[in-house]
Amino acid sequence: MATIINQGAEIYYEHHFQRAELPTILLSHGYSATSQMWQGQLESLADIANVIVWDMRGHGQSDSPEDPSQYSEALTVSDMTALLDTCGVERAIVGGLSLGGYMTMAFHYAHRDRCQALTLFDTGPGYKSAEAREGWNATAEARAVDLETRGLDALGASAEVRVAQHRSAQGLAHAARGMLAQTDDRIIRSLPDIEMPVLVLVGEEDQPFLIPTDYMAGKIPHATRVVIPAAGHASNIDQPELFNAALKSFLRLIHIA
Repeated sequence: MATIINQGAEIYYEHHFQRAELPTILLSHGYSATSQMWQGQLESLADIANVIVWDMRGHGQSDSPEDPSQYSEALTVSDMTALLDTCGVERAIVGGLSLGGYMTMAFHYAHRDRCQALTLFDTGPGYKSAEAREGWNATAEARAVDLETRGLDALGASAEVRVAQHRSAQGLAHAARGMLAQTDDRIIRSLPDIEMPVLVLVGEEDQPFLIPTDYMAGKIPHATRVVIPAAGHASNIDQPELFNAALKSFLRLIHIA
């Protein structure tokens, strides 16, 4: 458990280092979740990988800057890069759930040379349609306003939120506007250019992300699609044994583990 200072914010992370010869997995959580959502994966992965988990800006034990401009896709990618640099990792298996999955694709877009493979869980690649993107952004704005109005009570009680502890409702509101909201279609249009192995996984009950999962699996050239039965949006928490087995099977399939 440690922190780094990057681009105006102190970022909390955990580097679960096992052995130098093992690959490293960088896992990013979803919006309004924290690194705690990955607790059910750490022990399972300990024999095959070093694992880095972290709290995004505005989340958990990381800083929540007062300046809204301190929250963006670019700064999130910068934080991920700084974490790998601090941990001495040149290339990693980069993955995440929901917002963490989108940021994984954004990281690949900016730094594909730092990626060995990608793991995308219960996530989507954004929108080609400006109208659809505006609808998504309106939802992000509504979440921000709700947090500013009701505080942390606005988070609800989803599986990944129940295991999270946050310090700032305003930080989460800034993150909704600056990180959850999207500005363009670069990521969705980049899918055919992802040349490395990619695991695209979704819980079978995660209705909003079933179609995006199929879309990504169809567009990414070397994608492996997995559906976890009896699991919702937090598939790694709902069905940890099945989730862990699917992740480890993918890593062995691509000869990383």
